[in-house]
Order: sequence, then structure tokens, then C-alpha cells
Amino acid sequence: MNGRVRLVSVACLAAAALAGCASTPPEEDPVQIKLNDLDTRLTRTERVVANQGQVDLANQLEAMRADVRAVHNDVDQLSHSLDTSRKQQRDLYADLDQRLKALEGRGTAGGGSSGEAAVAGTSAAGAAAGAAPSSGDAPEKTAYQTAFDLLKGGQYDQAIAGFQKFLVAYPTSQLADNAQYWLGEAYYVNKAFIDAQAAFQRVVDGFPASRKVPDALLKIGYCGYELKQYAAAREALSKVVARYPEAPAARLAQQRLEKMTAEQH
Repeated sequence: MNGRVRLVSVACLAAAALAGCASTPPEEDPVQIKLNDLDTRLTRTERVVANQGQVDLANQLEAMRADVRAVHNDVDQLSHSLDTSRKQQRDLYADLDQRLKALEGRGTAGGGSSGEAAVAGTSAAGAAAGAAPSSGDAPEKTAYQTAFDLLKGGQYDQAIAGFQKFLVAYPTSQLADNAQYWLGEAYYVNKAFIDAQAAFQRVVDGFPASRKVPDALLKIGYCGYELKQYAAAREALSKVVARYPEAPAARLAQQRLEKMTAEQH
């Protein structure tokens, strides 16, 4: 009898256990909990991957924007350099044209056949400006005038050759200092700044009494500026201001010195 009771008791306990498992809520089921955890981790991973893709795309877009900005900057710099070059060229032509017109005006006022010939009389020996060449000077006057007309006509290479030939043929001419100066101007307008600088220096060294010396010193300073020889440029320009304060070249020299100061040269 007792054995029977025990058997019935065990059966009841087993049934109760089974009934308990079947009635466990899903949220407490270990398998369901594991599945939920895996699903959460998968969702999180997908979000991370999606966010990383967006970050990479944003980085690529920003890099492209930076490249576009760099291209714009390069274009702006090139445009500025081109504008500066054009302005310098216009200034060169304007300066030369102004000097030629001034010389031509002096020649008309003095009754001479050529503006330059009317004021070109100062030589290394200190001859008076504007002295008219004698009839025997006709060949050298013609050679000089031919080169000068080429310069006025904008034929700078031909003018350079003409003035060089003149200086070889007539090194002691009363027009030699002017020929040397205008040779430098022809080089300068052609942007041959090293040759121009040397030509202007020969005016200063070879014709110290010439009226062209202040202008030659001015252009030596200009050439130094173009060649980025800023210390030498300042020295030449300062000499113009100090030695020839009343000359028109002194005003131009002072302006260029102020420009160099503003540019921190």
C-alpha cells in the first residue's frame, strides 16, 4: 500500500513539472531571451555600418569641396597675376610714351627738327644741352634719329640694334648719353630687365654730367624691383630722391619706395 502511494506521488510531481514548463512566459524563456539579444546586436551592427557609410560619404564630399575651393583659389591667383602683368605692361608703355611726348614737345618749342635732338646735347664732357650738331654731324644725327623713330614706333628690337650701332660708330657723340639711355628704355619695355639695368648703369657711370642720370637711376631701381633685387632697388631709388629732389624722377622714385614698403619689400 505504501509503495503505491509513493508511485502516485512521483507521477503527480512529474505532471506538475511538465505543467510548469509549459506555462513559462516567453519573456522568461532562455531561448527567446537569446534570440532577442541576437536580434538587438544585429540591429545595432546594422546601424553602425549604415552610420559609417554616411561618415565615409560625408568625408568624400568634404574632400571634393576642398578640391573645388583649391581650384577656385588657383584660378583667382592666376587671374590676379595676369591682371598685374597687364597693368605693368600698360605702365611701361605709358611711361615711355609720356617721356617721348615730353621730348617732342620740347623740340617743337625750341624749333628743332626732332624733339629728342633738341634736348640731347649733354655729353660726358659737359657740353651744353640742345647744342645743334654741325653739318658734319649729319650722318650721326641721321643714325640716331632713325633708331629713335623706331623706338617711338614700337619697333623695340630694331631700335635696340639701331642704338647699339650708333654707340659703336659714334661713342663720343653729343648724343651718346641719350642713345645709351634710350637703349635701356627699349630693353626695359621688352622686359629684358637685366640688359636694361646694365644699359642704364652705363649712363650713370659713363655720363655722370648727363641730364639722363636721374632717369637712369630711377630705371635701375625699377629693374631691381622687377628682378626682385629689392635692396639694390631701394638703394638706387633712394639716390634719386636724395640727389635730385627737384627732378620729376624723384617723385616717381618716392612712389615706388612707398609701394615697396607697403609690399614689405
